[in-house]
Amino acid sequence: MEPILVTGAAGGSQGGTGRRVTENLLRAGLPVRAFVHSDDARAAELKDLGADVVLGDLREITQVQPAVQGVRRAYFTYPVTAGMLDAAAVFAAAGHEAGLERVVAVSQLGSDPNAGTPHMRRHWVAEQALDRAGIGAVHLRAAVFFENLRVAIGGSGELALPLGSPDTVLPLIAGSDVADVGSGVLRTEGPVDPVLWLAGEILTVGEVADLFGVPYVDVDPDEWARRAMTIYRDEVTVDHLVHLWTMFAAIGSGHELFRVTESIERFTGRPPVTLREYLGA
Repeated sequence: MEPILVTGAAGGSQGGTGRRVTENLLRAGLPVRAFVHSDDARAAELKDLGADVVLGDLREITQVQPAVQGVRRAYFTYPVTAGMLDAAAVFAAAGHEAGLERVVAVSQLGSDPNAGTPHMRRHWVAEQALDRAGIGAVHLRAAVFFENLRVAIGGSGELALPLGSPDTVLPLIAGSDVADVGSGVLRTEGPVDPVLWLAGEILTVGEVADLFGVPYVDVDPDEWARRAMTIYRDEVTVDHLVHLWTMFAAIGSGHELFRVTESIERFTGRPPVTLREYLGA
């Protein structure tokens, strides 16, 4: 049986979907080739779980080409940082050359050439590259991860974001739901829609703060960006999030994409995880 290639398999602070996909597939008895960036303790854990761990940089074609050999299906994810478009182009080229049949790729809910954040627009370009490679791309257009809100609070004791009114609406999802949908699509035989919109819960920012048990504080976008740099230490991440939060503030009461989507239950066999359940776990 051919291995399934999973990128981002070590996990990370932005939802860690690659790690959960790896664990899901291994539990199902499927062979996994886990692509990681660093040979560290997380890589050692993956080896202990039974994954075939390969080390590399997704932006480097000479390191991706060997990883996709002998693979039919793959999971592609890249953190919100510089290099995502390079990685997508490299993966598309290597995947086309290797004859991949299905690639499940993590994208963003509002991915569009006219989207409200530069990184969403980049995701749309990445989708085009994967589509044109003819590798059966399925794009998981995911809402805001619960994990982003937890990081935003940190140890401050407040949810301080440039979201305007506490009635501003947010489309949200658990990182685990994105991973579980991805695992389900990778295990599905037969056709799958090329775009799956994923939102598990729609809440106002005031409701989010109440569930976390902290006050919501609206802050100036520039001030928030200065604070955020001390947390994320990445200009691309902070730039994306500033645009994202201010976009939601401008939308205010919601958008046609702000709805719980049935794709989560269809591919996981259960309802989406709620924020209350996420915090309880």
